[in-house]
Amino acid sequence: MFRVGEVDVKGLQRFENMLGALGAEAPKAVNRALNRTGDMARTQVVRTLARQTSLPQKTIRKAVKVKRSTWSDLNYTMSAAGGDVALKYFKPRETRRGVSALVRGQRELYESTFLKGGSFSRGRVSLNMGGHVFLRVGNRTDLEKQKSGVVIPAEMVDGATAEAFERTVEVQLPRRLDHEISRLLGL
Repeated sequence: MFRVGEVDVKGLQRFENMLGALGAEAPKAVNRALNRTGDMARTQVVRTLARQTSLPQKTIRKAVKVKRSTWSDLNYTMSAAGGDVALKYFKPRETRRGVSALVRGQRELYESTFLKGGSFSRGRVSLNMGGHVFLRVGNRTDLEKQKSGVVIPAEMVDGATAEAFERTVEVQLPRRLDHEISRLLGL
């Protein structure tokens, strides 16, 4: 039985005879189909994850790593690493009450946090802190960088992102396998 991660792809049993007819060329067809389907699934994961977390697609693309299939190793692996994402990446805006950031589709206010130094009445001064959001926890120099609570690897396997991946694989893998086998058989 063909399995793609936790996705049980039904209907791929019909390709066993065709793959047997290909002989030594069979891994090439499966490799091409897996890589094309995996790339399509990665695109859907990046788009859906960007909507789900409110992070830019560019940031998601950097976080999601891919190990493509080869003729000898027919595995397409998509993984993500990292921890709690800083508020810097969620379009922060400084207000008098604190910083508001767009997290998971909603703008949230983080009370008593700041991006820049100085008072609003005398003018704000840019700090050389890389655009991060800070909270003062003690005296003048005791600052704590604020995090969003969004962890990309955890978000990747939950909700709409996991559904988008499964749906793409279930629809595209049989279609791509049929295409690649037909191409090699000359049909």
